[in-house]
Amino acid sequence: MVPLTLEGSYVLHQMTRIRWSAWKALTPHQRLDVAQKAMAALSAMETHQSAVYSLLGHKGDLMFLHYRHTLDELHEAEMRLAQLSLWDFLDTSTSYVSVVELGLYETTAKLNKSLQERNVQPASPEWEQAVNEELARQRRAMEPRLFPSVPPHRYICFYPMDRRRGEDRNWYQLPFQERARMMHEHGMIGRKYAGDVKQIISGSIGFDDWEWGVDLFSDDPLQFKKLIYEMRFDEVSAVYALFGTFYAGIRVPAGRLTQILHGHLPAGL
Repeated sequence: MVPLTLEGSYVLHQMTRIRWSAWKALTPHQRLDVAQKAMAALSAMETHQSAVYSLLGHKGDLMFLHYRHTLDELHEAEMRLAQLSLWDFLDTSTSYVSVVELGLYETTAKLNKSLQERNVQPASPEWEQAVNEELARQRRAMEPRLFPSVPPHRYICFYPMDRRRGEDRNWYQLPFQERARMMHEHGMIGRKYAGDVKQIISGSIGFDDWEWGVDLFSDDPLQFKKLIYEMRFDEVSAVYALFGTFYAGIRVPAGRLTQILHGHLPAGL
């Protein structure tokens, strides 16, 4: 069985580097003009679920995060940024496209069992109708999770990941019930941190190079290490998980972007 999924907001991460030499070559008046126009545009975009983060380390300087209801709106956000004068001083180091995803292992198992007990044939019109009705019910119940606001927390950790398809370990060839068991145990670890870390999972199969993107938000960055470290001991991660590049950042309210561009991190939000 293939587990059913629900999809919500489309997501774009844009990691950029500031060309500091070109930026510093501007006059103070020019820098202020560019920054003010960027702050005005980004402040408006924040109301539509965009956010800016100052990245730590060599992988980039600024990360722009966007949640939008449609792929078209997501691309509009990308193009809106490209029109800013500030963009002339940024180089994109990488980006990531995905869509918020909720996996329905338990729902899939219960629904399939119910339909089989009623002798409803898979892929029949009656089967498809029952699946669509259940998905619609679940979508209504989980709408806030499917279309989230950017969490207000100060810190973010983003990374892509895959499920292993190695020579002797292939997640996609495991029986459904075995995958469901491991995902349940995996999810229980995440729930332990629910009060400290906000987690948003997005699917990227067919959209980008990895299979999922994971956003973690918290006001205590150590919680990222604790959560991910504990999950490494979980079977689904220890045996089947492959992790991409990790990005850690600090939220920069659009109205305080000038401070970052002058080498100062804004305090608080």
